[in-house]
Amino acid sequence: MRSSRRRRLAACVGAAASLAVALPALVLAASPSPTAAAAGDPRSSGQGPGLVGDPLWAIAIVAAIALLSLAATVVYVRATRGRGDAPGR
Repeated sequence: MRSSRRRRLAACVGAAASLAVALPALVLAASPSPTAAAAGDPRSSGQGPGLVGDPLWAIAIVAAIALLSLAATVVYVRATRGRGDAPGR
């Protein structure tokens, strides 16, 4: 019992020591000075930011998913209605 406890303690101390050595190196790796960014949107040829893809198609897909989930919910609620529930509710 004591042996497994010591092993766990040694593993925790080793992990903490590894983090104490590795984390400062990771934190100090970034430079606080600004970098030269490309002008404009890299997805377009010199134009400003805009819509990418077909937004109307995306809206139609989201609406279809909403209708399907609504229909599935109604079917589930009607199929699992208890026997004691009044049908008019």
